[in-house]
Amino acid sequence: KQNPEIKELIEKAKSEDLNELQKANLDLMDAGWKKSNVLSSDFVRKSSLTKMKCEQAWRKLRGENNWNEFKPYMEEVVALIREEADLRSADTGLGLYDSLLDLYEPGLRSSEVDEIFNQLVAELPTLRDEIIEHQQSKPFIKPEGPFATENQKALGVEIMNAMGFDFNRGRLDVSHHPFCGGVPEDVRLTTRYSEEDFTESLMGIVHETGHARYEQSLPRTWISQPLGQSRGMAIHEGQSLFFEMQMGRSREFIQFALPLMKKHLYKGGNEEAWSEENMTRLYQYVTPGYIRVDADEVTYPFHVILRYEIERDILDRKIEVKDLPEVWDAKMQEYLGLSTKDNYKDGLMQDVHWPAGSMGYFPTYTLGAIVASQLFSTLESSQPNVRSEMAKGNFTNVNKWLEENVWSHGSRYSVQDLMMKVTGKKLNAETFIKHLKKRYLA
Repeated sequence: KQNPEIKELIEKAKSEDLNELQKANLDLMDAGWKKSNVLSSDFVRKSSLTKMKCEQAWRKLRGENNWNEFKPYMEEVVALIREEADLRSADTGLGLYDSLLDLYEPGLRSSEVDEIFNQLVAELPTLRDEIIEHQQSKPFIKPEGPFATENQKALGVEIMNAMGFDFNRGRLDVSHHPFCGGVPEDVRLTTRYSEEDFTESLMGIVHETGHARYEQSLPRTWISQPLGQSRGMAIHEGQSLFFEMQMGRSREFIQFALPLMKKHLYKGGNEEAWSEENMTRLYQYVTPGYIRVDADEVTYPFHVILRYEIERDILDRKIEVKDLPEVWDAKMQEYLGLSTKDNYKDGLMQDVHWPAGSMGYFPTYTLGAIVASQLFSTLESSQPNVRSEMAKGNFTNVNKWLEENVWSHGSRYSVQDLMMKVTGKKLNAETFIKHLKKRYLA
């Protein structure tokens, strides 16, 4: 990547008579080349080694709740993250945070993130409290296990098939944490199973299937080119949250999935626990919690916003690593009413992102929820029967719409341009908040 001949070839290609797609592909090559050449080989080597050591220490020390021993590792990583932000900022003219955010969502700026997050902070606390009060009269019953892992997998595979996953170009496996990876011709996704509770492993599968359908449906003509890749993480998370939150936790999806749940997992017992009403309440339950990945869609944005605010302050040198436990606890109390004092493993040590050196990534999770809500709202306007089709297990038109409007474009459009093209609006919190009110307070 540091070969100067590549830059010469890119510049030479710019003078060619290119069509619109070829020009877009070349622009992406140019942007990628520039980003990869900001940092020296020595810096990349040192940074990679330091982050690897920190991540390995985190894997051991998180379980021990040992912040004091972990802190020096984190201080080394933060020093390098700051140095990288300084170098990228000097090269691009972007602010410190924007220079890292641009790695994960190209073209998006923190001023745009601030506008969305400020609206969420203004409206979500009251909405969350109303929802929690509203659902108190509707407690749910948890289905009782055990649920054999092989039966849970069979359920997941049947639902993946219904949602359009191509098993000729991918597979489902097991890991400690659900994820999706691979290439369009071989997409691997994983989930984790608990024999006492099948509900979260199933939603893990639905979530990762959203990522996988996007990867499997990227434009095949450009499969080995930048244009044939996914654009950024907000769009990618938007697909997984479209599948999990917009569809998977809806009453209509439960209507489709419940007979399959019973077929694979129900062995008798409390029939009410396996009713459509109860299962919908279970999947739509809202409560503040410590762990981001376990959060419901109403409280999840708070987990992201507090991390975003801390990351900005770290890069701006307003806070140091030693301040993190106190700052984290204060923000958890402010946003979620929970204290993490002395509870590091469920607090600031819970995520792998910072130990691995990934600052600037977290906003894309909540921006993905915004993307998903806008896309689904637009889809529903053009296909009013989408929910009734979902209840029948028919996802053909949903997949076709997503392929035409999102997946087939690959990296052609920025997230803001794609939202304007498809929904007629830039990223905004209004549609997401409207979705929450309709689902949880109607």
